[in-house]
Amino acid sequence: MKKVVHTESAPAAIGPYSQGSVFKELLFTSGQLPLDPKTMNFVEGGVKEQARQCLTNLKAVLEAGGASLDSTVKTTCLLSDMANFAEFNEVYTEVFGTAAAPSRTCFEAARLPKDALVEVEAIAFINQPMS
Repeated sequence: MKKVVHTESAPAAIGPYSQGSVFKELLFTSGQLPLDPKTMNFVEGGVKEQARQCLTNLKAVLEAGGASLDSTVKTTCLLSDMANFAEFNEVYTEVFGTAAAPSRTCFEAARLPKDALVEVEAIAFINQPMS
């Protein structure tokens, strides 16, 4: 049976979807935008700041669903411009490292919601049951 994940530590959904869904021992997150969950506005700055906020939001959803960054097995990363790939990778490496980084797909999207520069989603194994 599917369980819906919700946390106040990540932005509320801006459409008809949940922050994440758990099925058996897997957590599937929705794409996380660089929104501050308190203000629902984008963080100030460029691609690095937006990437950092996306990954902070992703971490919050993973943890609310009983998973973690360490249990993440796959990410999908969308950039508004592949010219930002190197800067995005700097932040991504800070968060996931390189030795045990999850499998990843990264591509340019014609346009992201709210004209974001970055969006990140993940699939992770559950470490502990949802509370």
